[in-house]
Amino acid sequence: MRMISPEAVPDTLLRDGLISESVYKRFQRLSENSSEDTLSLLVSSGIIGEEKLYKHMAELAGVPYTDLDPLDLDYQVVTECLPGAYAQAKGIVAFKEDGGRIFLAASTLPTPVQIDDMANMLGKEIVLHLSRPRAIDKVIKQFYGLHSSILAATKELSGDDIVDIGNLERYVDSTADRSIEPTDKPVINAVNHLFQHAFEERASDIHIEPHRENIIVRFRIDGVLHLVYRLPKKLHFAITSRIKMISGLNIAEKRRPQDGRIRTHYDGKPVEIRCSTVPVAFGEKIVLRILDPAILMQELSVLGFDKRDMGVYMDMINSPNGLVLVTGPTGSGKTTTLYSSLITISSEQNNIVTIEDPVEFITDEFNQISVQKAIDLTFITALRHVLRQDPDIIMVGEIRDRETAISAMRSALTGHLVLSTLHTNDTASTMVRLMDMGVEPYLLVSTLRGIVAQRLVRSICPHCREEYTPDETERGLVGIEPGTKLMRGAGCKECRNTGYRGRIAVFEVMPVDESIRQRLARRASLDEIRDAALSGGMITLREAGIRKVLGGITTVSELVRVTAGGL
Repeated sequence: MRMISPEAVPDTLLRDGLISESVYKRFQRLSENSSEDTLSLLVSSGIIGEEKLYKHMAELAGVPYTDLDPLDLDYQVVTECLPGAYAQAKGIVAFKEDGGRIFLAASTLPTPVQIDDMANMLGKEIVLHLSRPRAIDKVIKQFYGLHSSILAATKELSGDDIVDIGNLERYVDSTADRSIEPTDKPVINAVNHLFQHAFEERASDIHIEPHRENIIVRFRIDGVLHLVYRLPKKLHFAITSRIKMISGLNIAEKRRPQDGRIRTHYDGKPVEIRCSTVPVAFGEKIVLRILDPAILMQELSVLGFDKRDMGVYMDMINSPNGLVLVTGPTGSGKTTTLYSSLITISSEQNNIVTIEDPVEFITDEFNQISVQKAIDLTFITALRHVLRQDPDIIMVGEIRDRETAISAMRSALTGHLVLSTLHTNDTASTMVRLMDMGVEPYLLVSTLRGIVAQRLVRSICPHCREEYTPDETERGLVGIEPGTKLMRGAGCKECRNTGYRGRIAVFEVMPVDESIRQRLARRASLDEIRDAALSGGMITLREAGIRKVLGGITTVSELVRVTAGGL
């Protein structure tokens, strides 16, 4: 390892051609009137990017460069190898442990003497890497902030507290003094740190899963789950109780599933969190769905419709009456499509009512009703009373049974536009599913205006997208000639080296025209209905996905993952 003087770095940047002579002189003028240190000024003034600067410094020092991703780090390695105060004071974090070696990331290079001191302190060989200060600060904030709250909460447990192993097993130590309360400050801080971390990582869901020995915390980001923390099992009751308390749930009820919601803010914007608890083997599992209004209510044009499908869908939702269905599995973006549709067609002249279980996001734009089975407020009873409220447009959260389907269709027959969802694979199978539920074909013929099936695919990261030549297998999947180029993500810090950032929908839009109505009337087969839709110009999910691949929006592997089965 070679030591580097920060003041000499601008000269090396000029020498290696990373900045021009004019930029170098501009930096010299800036440094004369600035109190910032050399490295900070290089970044803050836009002379060079932080990552590029620290990669250059790592090369000069002869040490590896690493860009820390909190989601790739082990909570215990980070928090147990180095004390938080030491990590913050020195700008160093432990990011990997391998036998007798500990890998440390530093924003400034420690001296050989300091490295020896750390090796003696830890009792292991030190492998030093250089990293960006912002990346190190982020890890310290996310890991040690939570860790300090966890330690404080654990200290409040006297002796060996009651260990609630779960619904299937229970161990009780009679020497227990007291348990942590959900109102204790360390517990509040721990939950707040957890939420903040999830917001910063753009997570759509937080999973808190009790196991025999610990608690597993995972975030779903761009549709994929990432393990984030392993926490002490003794904190499970306190953390669960805190979340249930702020969600408006019954803390004492552990045997039955519950649903609630939390309203908070992040970065000055409102955020709704939907909370769901279910009893599992080792306690209660909690899933928190983070609902961002900026995602739930977008312009329809940015959701992923192509030009033809956009026009067809707009015709559907601008119908004065009838039923429009949006279908797909859980997590395929159906609610976003419906909310965005309602925003598009809402006006002062329309009375829009939604019936949901539960309400996804509370907004002033609509009149929202939450299903409450305990008081017999179901989709069916709510629909019956909504019809007396002079509605123009009704959104039914989900059609789950024959009674709800028939109630929705009868509402459509009486001059209302009804939007709803159904869990089916594609558009044609939706009609067959409804008939299997016991819905008479004449109701489908009379009410259905159209069906949309959708999936979410991950988008190629715009920061590391690159052109490549696909192999024979990939060319066969999308039907392209040899030599045709496609796009993919190479992997970078912005996408955590996944090559993807964000998601976009692929749609299959089927208007119910006269040809399809004739087939419905005689209970035609699934294949006959699909053939009629294709003859009318329908683009399948598979074809819509291929267009996204050819357009450089997503990849062949995403196409295969999302449209498996040849849809």
